[in-house]
Amino acid sequence: MDIALLILRIVVGLTLAAHGAQKVLGWFGGPRIEGFAKGLGSMGIKPARAWAWVAGLSELAGGLLIALGLLWPAGPLLGIGSMLVAIATVHWSKGFFNSKGGFEFPFVMLGSMLAMGLAGPGLVAIDQLLGFRMPEPLTVLVGLVLVVLGAGSALASRFWRAPAVRPELG
Repeated sequence: MDIALLILRIVVGLTLAAHGAQKVLGWFGGPRIEGFAKGLGSMGIKPARAWAWVAGLSELAGGLLIALGLLWPAGPLLGIGSMLVAIATVHWSKGFFNSKGGFEFPFVMLGSMLAMGLAGPGLVAIDQLLGFRMPEPLTVLVGLVLVVLGAGSALASRFWRAPAVRPELG
């Protein structure tokens, strides 16, 4: 089972990290942070540049943490938050299948990260070498609550409007 978790961690983790590298660094044909922020802004997410950094770094760092089995379950939690926002803002309205831009891919990533987060990193992980372990299942449950709050904040920012400037009376 530990080798199976290692394979899953490497595949999912490096895929997630590559998506983050596209957004943050422009690698693999990605938009860099400026292009990603522009895309988020066009979807109404504000402040777009700040949320672009949060999402991009969540994917980049989260993916690397997953692949390495380090600081478990921080990596899966970071990835889950990013996938929740991606599904809600970009993919949900396009249906399920990836061929039409649907939520198939982020849904599979989300499910994989949730399962890994609950299962733990396995014995072939840096956390095991270091003897590091966060209390479970409390860490996962608290982390999921924080992820939902963070993703909810990103989604709620789409509806936030700055107060209108009112000229002084008299």
